[in-house]
Amino acid sequence: MAFRSALTGSRPGQAVYRSAVAGRLGWDRWVLALRENRRPPESAARILAYHSIGTPSWGVNDVRPRDFERHLQIAVDDGWTFATPAQVLAEPSRRLLALTFDDGVRSVLHNAAPVLRHHGIPATMFVVTGWADGRHPAGEAHVLDWAELTALRESGVSLASHSVSHPDFGRLDAATARAELETSRTRMRHVLGEDVDEFAIPFGQSANWTPVAQQAAADAGYSRVYAQSVRTRPAGTVPRTFITGIDRPLLFRAALAGHYDGWEEWYLPVPDRVQVS
Repeated sequence: MAFRSALTGSRPGQAVYRSAVAGRLGWDRWVLALRENRRPPESAARILAYHSIGTPSWGVNDVRPRDFERHLQIAVDDGWTFATPAQVLAEPSRRLLALTFDDGVRSVLHNAAPVLRHHGIPATMFVVTGWADGRHPAGEAHVLDWAELTALRESGVSLASHSVSHPDFGRLDAATARAELETSRTRMRHVLGEDVDEFAIPFGQSANWTPVAQQAAADAGYSRVYAQSVRTRPAGTVPRTFITGIDRPLLFRAALAGHYDGWEEWYLPVPDRVQVS
């Protein structure tokens, strides 16, 4: 972490770090896509985890709008039916596909929501409430405020919680974890008039969630907690498949086929400096 912090303390260092992240991720995904997948998926249904759709500064998390539309067309061509996460969990034997978006990035409203609405495709956005309040640590201009989140909801996208400040819950004590979870839910209830009970883990890998956090989520009133991994996900969480900016048709089909179900991202971002997950 000391080396990573030193590297990302400057703009050139951040560029080097992002390039390293993208290079390693690309290598991993191509190797896994081309390797025979000998372990069948746990279910026929699948939940995808996107982030931004046309925000290049979001790094490997950003999917270009034209690639996003290609993903939707590939899913249709390959016999998938779009559904909500609840439907996926209720009917795991069906070839259902749910779309979710983490972080509350503005490009989802402008580039993804119109396409989803046109085709009648449901989706869920997991919101970082502190960022919606204007408290992104880097002053990020690409996150949705509450008025925009309301517009997103009116377009047909469901909203749920992604914490107050996007911390690594794997490093939080019980009191801090519960404060993040309860405050986020309370803020969404106050602003949106909606009692959300679903939560997506920031970063979403096995190291980013603990039994303590899981209990805190239950105590805060959440009925479902979503990871950003499949076979390696923390106990008691819902699996999701992370979709990246390099996922052209072959890699996207590999994701749908479960080639990345045992894979996790190899890095942890430096808090407040490089937001890549």
